[in-house]
Amino acid sequence: MANSGGGLIVFGVDEDQKHARGRTDVGPVSESFERTLRRVAVSGIQPPVFNLLVHRLGPESNRALVVGVPPSVDAPHLIYRGEYFGAAVRNNADTEWLRERQLESLYRARLDERRNAGHALTQLYLEIAAGRDAEVRAWFIAVARPRVPTFTRRLTRDHARSILGNSGDFALSLDRGGRRPMLPVHPLQSVDVNNPRVGLRRWIAPNTAVGAGSQCYETWASIHDDGSATLAAAVGGGRTRDGHDPANRIDSQRLEACVAGVLALARQASEEMGVGNYELR
Repeated sequence: MANSGGGLIVFGVDEDQKHARGRTDVGPVSESFERTLRRVAVSGIQPPVFNLLVHRLGPESNRALVVGVPPSVDAPHLIYRGEYFGAAVRNNADTEWLRERQLESLYRARLDERRNAGHALTQLYLEIAAGRDAEVRAWFIAVARPRVPTFTRRLTRDHARSILGNSGDFALSLDRGGRRPMLPVHPLQSVDVNNPRVGLRRWIAPNTAVGAGSQCYETWASIHDDGSATLAAAVGGGRTRDGHDPANRIDSQRLEACVAGVLALARQASEEMGVGNYELR
């Protein structure tokens, strides 16, 4: 299924001549069993298939198990038996084995996808970096783009607000207890997560750090319809007890907080939008 666009595997269906005719109980499904399912997809297949979704359905006396296989940009996925390997693909209710010409086509598609994804990531980075006064002060620019972008629907303002708000909470939670706070103002506390602005296939959380002395906290964040997340934050010229550092001097805690911020944005977008692995720059 990973070699042919993903799909669903349903355990707990009684069948006759490849036709479903009823339900049958799969028995107890433990956390250990779910981990084993995911482990097989990682250890028994090359390249590994990550992000399997496992859902239990029905009462315990008549339980079904649904395993969602995500679409993959790493096809062809191979199964090894000793020195031999094969690439399986679904054909309706049957499993077929790919021929050499089909393997060649999938490898070519994989290389093309990586080339295109790399270009898209670079373009997004350049777009977010454009217009920053980097000649005046140092900036942290980061973009995270899903390896398999989602284009199912336009993000609503409420959904974007949820992702941005939860990202801020999670980023702050990474500042472990027992040590002083990272900064007087965390980067995701310098954007308006409650009133994001609509942009081109994205929602933008605008900077709220304004006024005298606030230029060192200027931050912009965005969540895109395809699951991408971006963060641009000024990191030079931070406040000190004696005033401000030079604009090209970076506070290491500010930098650490920015890393936590962009990872939190990508993590929350992944969870709430159902996208998988990310590439970051």
